[in-house]
Amino acid sequence: MFRSLRRALCVAAALLLPLAGVQSARADVAAEAAGAGYWHTSGRQILDAAGQPVRIAGINWFGFETANHVVHGLWARDYKSMIDQMKSLGYNTLRMPYSDDILKPGTMPDSINTDGKNTDLRGLTSLQVLDKIVAYAGQSGLKIVLDRHRPDAAGQSALWYTASVPESTWITNLKALAARYKGNSTVIGIDLHNEPHDPACWGCGDTSRDWRLAAERAGNAVLSANPELLIMVEGVQSFNGNSIWWGGNLMGAAQYPVRLDVPNRLVYSAHDYATSVAEQSWFTDPSFPANMPGIWDKYWGYIFKQNIAPVWLGEFGTTLKPSVDQKWLAELVKYLRSTSTYGTDSFHWTFWSWNPNSGDTGGILKDDWQTVDTVKDAYLGPIKAPGFGGGGTGPGPGGPGDPSPTCTAAYTVSSDWGGGFNAEVKVTNTGTVALKSWQVTWTWSGSQKVTSMWNASHTQSGATVTAVNAAHNGNVPVAGSASFGLGGAPGGGSVPSVRCTAT
Repeated sequence: MFRSLRRALCVAAALLLPLAGVQSARADVAAEAAGAGYWHTSGRQILDAAGQPVRIAGINWFGFETANHVVHGLWARDYKSMIDQMKSLGYNTLRMPYSDDILKPGTMPDSINTDGKNTDLRGLTSLQVLDKIVAYAGQSGLKIVLDRHRPDAAGQSALWYTASVPESTWITNLKALAARYKGNSTVIGIDLHNEPHDPACWGCGDTSRDWRLAAERAGNAVLSANPELLIMVEGVQSFNGNSIWWGGNLMGAAQYPVRLDVPNRLVYSAHDYATSVAEQSWFTDPSFPANMPGIWDKYWGYIFKQNIAPVWLGEFGTTLKPSVDQKWLAELVKYLRSTSTYGTDSFHWTFWSWNPNSGDTGGILKDDWQTVDTVKDAYLGPIKAPGFGGGGTGPGPGGPGDPSPTCTAAYTVSSDWGGGFNAEVKVTNTGTVALKSWQVTWTWSGSQKVTSMWNASHTQSGATVTAVNAAHNGNVPVAGSASFGLGGAPGGGSVPSVRCTAT
């Protein structure tokens, strides 16, 4: 993000109702059918090694770029449980910010609890911890984009180099990471530098400021070390007098495209935020939020719409407290194109952030590093997409002699205004094997009807409702959970007894 590193814990978010009609993402292809191997591009789409289109629908997990030199939250959780939870919520890709500090020999992580958790991280360097995260993410079916977030842990830089971290170090370290994970297609790409901004330019020809030229130098260096990687190139702040968020201005790519030595490896990336980060003129325009698609088209959406290249919204986030932010996020999700309607022919994205300790946005997790902000997560439901299958070895659940999967469900009314209500149902894996799918059934005592449901699909016969997991949240790890929400009418009914069955 373009502000100073968000360290302060966010205050607990006020309960906000998800927009009516938010629906869970539906897989247009089976999760195991796409995503294998390294990826490449074709027009505005990203394709896997077999030529099948995929959609990045992911989350940012920050920390390696900070003075901790490791992802945050490992003081509270085991890294494997975090990754399992991300997958259970339907995120299929991790964007991992880092600083060049972690490539200094002997850099050690700080604030990892190895007492009963993270025991296999004890004594490892920061890079070795990254190796462990990459390995487990790959085993779990998640892909990773490495994001060179800043030159060092001290803070964000406008340009890709500083007095203490010259361009040569930046390129050397990018090549080192590309080589380190060569042959491991869990790491599918590298975001060359986070949020270039003024005085960075695009197409001005000044090699000390022209981000487009620098991205070509760095991108081609990465491809010389591993020609299979995707090269993610963010925008700048200003172009021809037009300014937007740091890293969010890709207007110059129309006249000055990034040229790479290996074809079909370029992905353009933008960032976009709401008022909890900073006020912008478009938020107070009388036509807001209807004006937003035109703004996004102008700065970065045109690249996708003109079939020039894939576009990845690498960061977007909000506390969701101001009502204007709620409208912004709803409009942005619609703009990014729902998976149920467009499938993989859509914008790619990674939400900011998994971490709750992003001071101006908060995260998908609440301050306890365990509880999911289901309201915020529900907004993203329409644009979530299938995962990519796991790379683990050994027999999976369901083999001869394996125990049967079991689950429980808890139904909670989050709001009731008489004419209608909203409820949340949390499914918990209470067995000893992972769930592959689940189903929750209940019978209302009154005349209630489901009017909308997100993160699950449903059928209703009389007063009896059966809800079935969505494509992205059927897999629930041992002791993990998945949630779905619903709207119904009329209100005033009692909480029904629920029954959960699983396979």
